[in-house]
Amino acid sequence: MSYAQRNERTISSSASVAGFGYWTGRDVCVEFRPAPPGTGIVFVRSDLSPPVRIPALVAHRIEVPRRTVLRHAGASVEMVEHILAALAGMQIDNCEVWVDQPEMPGLDGSCLKFVEALDSAGIVVQPALRAQLVVRDITRLGNEDSWIEARPGRAAELTMRFRIDYGNSGAIGRQTLQIPICPATFRRDVAPARTFMLKEEADWLQSQGLGHRATSADLLVFDADGPIENELRFPDECVRHKVLDLVGDLALAGCDVLGHIVAHRTGHRLNADLVRTLLTEGEKVAGRRKTA
Repeated sequence: MSYAQRNERTISSSASVAGFGYWTGRDVCVEFRPAPPGTGIVFVRSDLSPPVRIPALVAHRIEVPRRTVLRHAGASVEMVEHILAALAGMQIDNCEVWVDQPEMPGLDGSCLKFVEALDSAGIVVQPALRAQLVVRDITRLGNEDSWIEARPGRAAELTMRFRIDYGNSGAIGRQTLQIPICPATFRRDVAPARTFMLKEEADWLQSQGLGHRATSADLLVFDADGPIENELRFPDECVRHKVLDLVGDLALAGCDVLGHIVAHRTGHRLNADLVRTLLTEGEKVAGRRKTA
């Protein structure tokens, strides 16, 4: 079975979002700019002379704990997964992301402000066709405790099923979400979901000199009773945020992934490993990635 390709899309005008990085605490401004067909998503470090362009592709991903980091031509951009999720979730394929710091803003822990900025910029349909990677066979990575699997889908779409498991104790517990990924569902059901961590994790990070500017108002920090000084936007907000991260990591394929992704307690590293595996197994022909 072959699926019709959609046209590539970019934004109509520029839009900016400002905030500070969770890890460094530095102020940073992100400017989304329109880009021609075939550009893809490219981060541009405007604080360097000359500016350095970093394509958002899995080939440029480097392993850093707890976030997605890209490095190219001696420059890096950190914690890019929320920006990539916003762009991919809104099906914006060609965009230059100009930034004046290496770390992206954490904002409220979600990608909602990025989505709102992209909505305000407007979207333009372009003449080029968007490349596809169609999952034809089952590909599974990981172990019994943490795994991710790509399965053939029933339609020309990306669907996800994600499960997190924090056991019977504590406020997070077990959560499962299955959802088709398209601009409408992403904007409504995924984009507002915020980063979360346990209080002991937050305390340890701050003891290492990290994240001192971020507070429990900037993301969800859980103790045994629930989020500290914050309220949930969804009863299952934690698993929704894991879906958000997965959308961002899959964007590193540089094309539409069509299939059903099932994930159990996975993270950025394993998500990226799946992208690499699918790209290796797929065949690129005529600007279109065929089967994987």
